[in-house]
Amino acid sequence: MMPRLLLRAWPRGPALVLGASSRPISASSGPDEYLQHSIVPTMHYQDSLPRLPIPKLEDTMRRYLSAQKPLLGDSQFRKTEEFCKSFENGIGKELHEHLLAQDKQNKHTSYISGPWFDMYLTARDSVVLNFNPFMAFNPDPKSEYNDQLTRATNMTVSAVRFLKTLRAGLLEPEVFHLNPAKSDTDAFKRLIRFVPSSLSWYGAYLVNAYPLDMSQYFRLFNSTRLPKLSRDELFTDTKARHLLVLRKGNFYVFDVLDRDGNIVSPSEIQAHLKYILSDSSPVPEFPLAYLTSENRDVWAELRQKLVHGGNEETLRKVDSAVFCLCLDDFPMKDVVHLSHSMLHGDGTNRWFDKSFNLIVAKDGTAAIHFEHAWGDGVAVLRFFNEVFKDSTQTPAITPQSQPAATDSSVSVQKLSFKLSDALKAGITTAKEKFDATTKTLTIDSIQFHRGGKEFLKKQKLSPDAVAQLAFQMAFLRQYGQTVATYESCSTAAFKHGRTETIRPASIFTKRCSEAFVKEPSKHSVGELQHMMAECSRYHGQLTKEAAMGQGFDRHMFALRYLALARGVTLPELYLDPAYRQINHNILSTSTLSSPAVSLGGFAPVVPDGFGIAYMVHDDWIGCNVSSYTGRNAREFLHCVQKCLEDMFDTLEGKAIKTELLGG
Repeated sequence: MMPRLLLRAWPRGPALVLGASSRPISASSGPDEYLQHSIVPTMHYQDSLPRLPIPKLEDTMRRYLSAQKPLLGDSQFRKTEEFCKSFENGIGKELHEHLLAQDKQNKHTSYISGPWFDMYLTARDSVVLNFNPFMAFNPDPKSEYNDQLTRATNMTVSAVRFLKTLRAGLLEPEVFHLNPAKSDTDAFKRLIRFVPSSLSWYGAYLVNAYPLDMSQYFRLFNSTRLPKLSRDELFTDTKARHLLVLRKGNFYVFDVLDRDGNIVSPSEIQAHLKYILSDSSPVPEFPLAYLTSENRDVWAELRQKLVHGGNEETLRKVDSAVFCLCLDDFPMKDVVHLSHSMLHGDGTNRWFDKSFNLIVAKDGTAAIHFEHAWGDGVAVLRFFNEVFKDSTQTPAITPQSQPAATDSSVSVQKLSFKLSDALKAGITTAKEKFDATTKTLTIDSIQFHRGGKEFLKKQKLSPDAVAQLAFQMAFLRQYGQTVATYESCSTAAFKHGRTETIRPASIFTKRCSEAFVKEPSKHSVGELQHMMAECSRYHGQLTKEAAMGQGFDRHMFALRYLALARGVTLPELYLDPAYRQINHNILSTSTLSSPAVSLGGFAPVVPDGFGIAYMVHDDWIGCNVSSYTGRNAREFLHCVQKCLEDMFDTLEGKAIKTELLGG
């Protein structure tokens, strides 16, 4: 199982909102080349961030068994309990002590960072659908700015401004403010900048502010995942100054930074993009981009053929480009079409290995599709928010702006690749696989407009807990089961933290779901409300634990990784069918909240699963769900809608309306 779309911001408790930051998205932008001029250096807190704790082994076993309880029958649970006891008192204890000793020797990083990079980079499955998620931007509030050329130019300039601000150390550090009146002030910033980096985190902590890890940010730009046999590599070349543009499967590059590191004038960037949009070249007979959707070993071998066939320098331009801008030649028909286009498209017009692709459709609909090995959603979401704010509030050009009078045919280089018969055959096979796989994917979405965060908080319930409870109820309603569920949570509050798993399926959600779905008439409204409150409290506890590095998934993963690395026979606990089952996450969920995001999405992590991207807004709840053949996303969403209706009826003191199971 590989987690995706890891976008939960830190920390999350019942009263905290994902991604919500009391800090404005960016300081006011002047006419210069920077988004911000932070007086606190960007990486000021990095050296003093606390280290990711390794949980106590007994706590991990206890939490693991609590998560298994709703998924197993009594006899299965007793067996798993025995495996846990034996592990905790035997080989597990030894591995845990070894992990602690190893962690003490590597104080510059976290115990999960290396194994987590390895998990992603050694995976041989295609990055498309298996790993890469997308986030779509809201339209520009000024409708005339949604013209494709205007929006692509403005977003490109804003993205390069972000790059320059980050590299100059002028980007505001990423900080979670629990008391912004004290910590998110000029007075505090003027003070904290003089505190040495080795102590600065403690200064922020004293005013209830929590700086977040920013070690992943440098991989946003000039970065690509390179396919290699057995284990891929992350490549970054910060000296490169050019942008990669894809249109109709054709590749173009031009400089967006000059030799002195200044941003090329927006009117020139506009002229170059207009030149590319006016190119009448058809889609190539053998679109190279399909290769980035292949199995990683297959792609690694084909890439070697490309290099040996005289394409090394051309590939280097693709790999080192500041980022990849994809200009699509069609408008979005609806949100389902948008999701399919931004998650996978037709395979010709994305370079799926790039750290991110900025996609701008014919009607100006824009999204970011990102590769997941290099980093998690916290860095991408910050970049996304800044680009949206800067490009809409201080756009570099207007719809009336005239492109520069420059010879783009000189500045823009169209890349051509020498393809042998073996490479052409490889592209044809990759296309067949891509088409066959994407055809099996269904995506559907709903918007529930009876209420959102505001209403649920008035009921003293965690909005996230209620959304997760709806998914548990819906699956029970559709399939009659409680199954392994994954919700991602950032551990960016710690140095080189990645993510931890929240396990939303609990004995509380199971009991509550069964009451609502199977026997609502047997319970009073008050009893049902009480069960919902229990679920909310427990979910809040799990969320806080996960954000503080006190889940069980990453610890168990690291111990298993260590056993394999040391050549130890894999402990029985990991061979238990229950361990395999809890890591076969049929419900893979992730949430985000941002004024810049219209929706996000990702594919299921297992063939018989659902990929559930959701957003709880102030007064409505949005849900974007994917499934493969064999599961029905539309029917699942119908069940989610019904379960939300039942819960809102209950909270309003009304009886539940009965409806046949299965929707």
